[in-house]
Amino acid sequence: MARGYNMGGMNRNQMIAQARKMQEQLIAVQQKVASTEVSASAGGGAVKVTATGGMRLTSLTIDPETLDPEDVEMLQDMILAAVNDALESAEQMASQQMGSVTGGLNIPGLF
Repeated sequence: MARGYNMGGMNRNQMIAQARKMQEQLIAVQQKVASTEVSASAGGGAVKVTATGGMRLTSLTIDPETLDPEDVEMLQDMILAAVNDALESAEQMASQQMGSVTGGLNIPGLF
């Protein structure tokens, strides 16, 4: 048997090179995801939220016509709904982007 490791026709150096390439791709995708924005709205567009794939809110817009001092609870509900939708969309986008590099493998610590 030849010296070194043979993993399905791939030697150790090839495996290291492939792992390094995947790591570089993951870093590039993480950077792209962190700066990519997604948006969501609630209340027919009365509340609009934008978030990044890095799970940071970048914008919150409230239509002034929805401001009703008698119904603050409805505005709060719309804000929560829009924020949660934006963050869910950001998480899905991040998972899809990372999945394109990892081939669908769930690697802990990567989003």
